[in-house]
Amino acid sequence: MNEVMAALAKEHMQVAFVKLEAEAVPEVSEKYGISSVPTFLFFKNAQKVDRLDGAHAPELTKKVQRHTSSSSLASGTNDSAKEDLNVRLKKLINAAPCMLFMKGSPKEPRCGFSKQMVEILNKHGISFSSFDIFSDEEVRQGLKTYSNWPTYPQLYVAGELIGGVDIVKELEASGELDTVCPKAQKLEDRLKTLINKAPVMLFMKGSKQVAKCGFSKQIIEIINNTGVDYETFDILEDEEVRQGLKTYSNWPTYPQLYVKGELVGGLDIVKELKETGELLPILKGEN
Repeated sequence: MNEVMAALAKEHMQVAFVKLEAEAVPEVSEKYGISSVPTFLFFKNAQKVDRLDGAHAPELTKKVQRHTSSSSLASGTNDSAKEDLNVRLKKLINAAPCMLFMKGSPKEPRCGFSKQMVEILNKHGISFSSFDIFSDEEVRQGLKTYSNWPTYPQLYVAGELIGGVDIVKELEASGELDTVCPKAQKLEDRLKTLINKAPVMLFMKGSKQVAKCGFSKQIIEIINNTGVDYETFDILEDEEVRQGLKTYSNWPTYPQLYVKGELVGGLDIVKELKETGELLPILKGEN
């Protein structure tokens, strides 16, 4: 089946073919009910539209041909994908007041320029979040076009591009860097602000629209059924928050649900509260 997929990939260049080891990504396997291998999933516009269970080469070929037969649909899909990428890039750029797109992470930069940028920002006590462009090739290539800036690292403040390491060095030399970039807020203060951002706050993997793990998906379904308004924070977008909140709340896993700044708990606690009828009063702040 690997050979069949390779052949189909050459024939249908407009289609992305991706292979995952089911056991290596249990959250994905759970989300899509993968009970045997191989299983083939078909997506259009980020939505699953078809599947094939088992090693059936002729059927796989038929399904791929059927879903790619309409050139106009393929064109529309490409346009939609481009639009979706721009929306995603805008969201990433605005994920924090100061965002650094770099090679590697602040703790482990994977190029000299990224390392220099991190050292400058840290020296000035500037609060920033980062995104490893090696972790997502679509973002890596797309951001170059989106920002009209061909190299990395790239620093953004309030959603606006500041530039690369040379620009930041110039700002440092002129004394402007401290006025351009926000100073670091203590992590504890930042966590308090996030927890109290809304009366009901859910820290999860993904968003309301696209949960990125089975536990997050389950808790969203439960809360949605209560009809209570709530906000979410994607801990996959901010490693500092992801790790810091575990210590702050003394709760080692996600999702985490907060009401009026107080930790309620994770999925198991929420399920128990639902069963006892206590969940809705708690979400409404009545208990």
